[in-house]
Amino acid sequence: MLDVVVALQSPINYGEDTPSRITTHGGGAAGNVASWIAHTGTGASIVARVGNDSAGAALISEFEDLGVDHSTLKKTSDATGVVVILVDKNGERTMFPETGANSGLVLSDMPDLSGFDAAYVSGYALLNPRSRAGVLEMITAIKAAGLPLFYDTVTVGAMKEVDRALIHSWLPLMDYVLPNEEEALYVADAKDIDSALTKLLELCPAVIIKRGPSGATAQIRGGNRIDIDAVKTAVADTTGAGDSFAGGFIAAKISGSDLRASVVAGVTLAATCVANIGARPQGGHAL
Repeated sequence: MLDVVVALQSPINYGEDTPSRITTHGGGAAGNVASWIAHTGTGASIVARVGNDSAGAALISEFEDLGVDHSTLKKTSDATGVVVILVDKNGERTMFPETGANSGLVLSDMPDLSGFDAAYVSGYALLNPRSRAGVLEMITAIKAAGLPLFYDTVTVGAMKEVDRALIHSWLPLMDYVLPNEEEALYVADAKDIDSALTKLLELCPAVIIKRGPSGATAQIRGGNRIDIDAVKTAVADTTGAGDSFAGGFIAAKISGSDLRASVVAGVTLAATCVANIGARPQGGHAL
């Protein structure tokens, strides 16, 4: 996806002009996670689609800069997906996505799995009805290959478009689920983090809840709960915070780190992300 980031310089003047600072960056949850995994020095490959247009070409160029393998990235006749992101003075973001070419993933989009250590699945891919069947086939193939699956539930706004029971049916397919706090409460239909963690552990064997400035909470089924504080930093833009956390966590976990060390790696990388504008490492460039 192409992110168009609008950093608001004042409250929105509806119907009038509002001063802002606008930049464009690569985006999309899976692309962001792949970029942050590569940033740690771990190999990462992206499975997605872009349009055969200038935006798609720019995204491919950025993947090259960031060291992300894009050899199986498909170009289609649809326009490249775009997200307009409004960022307020506190760094909080509000997103307006149009998935475009990123809809309609199918099993043949996935590369040969030999040589891979793990797979990450963005919840957007399952929540999108045009991609759901193909992504479920991919998940079946990934599980057959014996690779651990890391799953991000993504935004509550998108989850409200499907039956919650459908989301519950996907979680047992995953080895690790990584919701943020709002998403965890929604998926578990819970009022507090403790209840949400208990419910989610019934559905998935390992749960890692990203809690923004409160750090993260994690637990493996049958194990002890772990709470890790956030790394203090000046926040410029929270876009990609959860994706960078996932990148740090996954890279650490597949390298042999235990749950605590993996969560620490996640909050550390997230602090790097939120200190800058955009959802990707600064090794790339604004498009």
